[in-house]
Amino acid sequence: MTVIDTILTGSIAPLGPRAAPSAINKLPSTGKNWLGSEGFIKDAQGDRKNHGGPEKAVHHYAYDHYDGWKQEIGERTILNHAGAFGENLSTTGLTEETVAIGDIFQAGDAVIQVSQGRQPCWKLNIRFDTGDMALRVQRSGRTGWYYRVLQEGNVQAGDTLQRIERPSPEWTIRKAWHLLYVDTMNLAELAVMAELEHLAQNWRDYAIKRLASRKVEDWSRRLQG
Repeated sequence: MTVIDTILTGSIAPLGPRAAPSAINKLPSTGKNWLGSEGFIKDAQGDRKNHGGPEKAVHHYAYDHYDGWKQEIGERTILNHAGAFGENLSTTGLTEETVAIGDIFQAGDAVIQVSQGRQPCWKLNIRFDTGDMALRVQRSGRTGWYYRVLQEGNVQAGDTLQRIERPSPEWTIRKAWHLLYVDTMNLAELAVMAELEHLAQNWRDYAIKRLASRKVEDWSRRLQG
């Protein structure tokens, strides 16, 4: 059982020299927060094509990783508190190595299910003023993950996040990351991933396309903008 330390939500605002619409700057939201099928009611996404929606309703990032990032890129004000990575939930005690695709959690009055890992985008480069921050996050495996909402309800900081079901314990976020970015042509594992019931369809599609093409996707546009 884990405690939700912080719930964070954001509004759309211009980001960077191109003034790209983004809600990556998320701030603590106190009191009860209604969590609907597409996320917290007070939250927004500037790019609905690539962010938000039922399979990316809630973004969770482990506060456990913050000290590691300070060691890697140096002290940054943005790393002094939760929200640096645009997350909605901040906790300690859960990481990509201990959370698996399909895990179901009771979160306050809501019930949520892990749907996929987070694929970092170029907006992190601007947020951290580090030209390769998105690539660093991708390579590190410290990516965070997303939930779909199985039961809507109110959630607040201090609520417990209790795992109540685990259909695919072997398919941790770390394992899915390793297959997507490291062991990229493991055809046997890709075949399993393509059929993984609780994995978001877009991630299953990566496996399906690789099995057909024997090629890895070009991530440069997402990572560099």
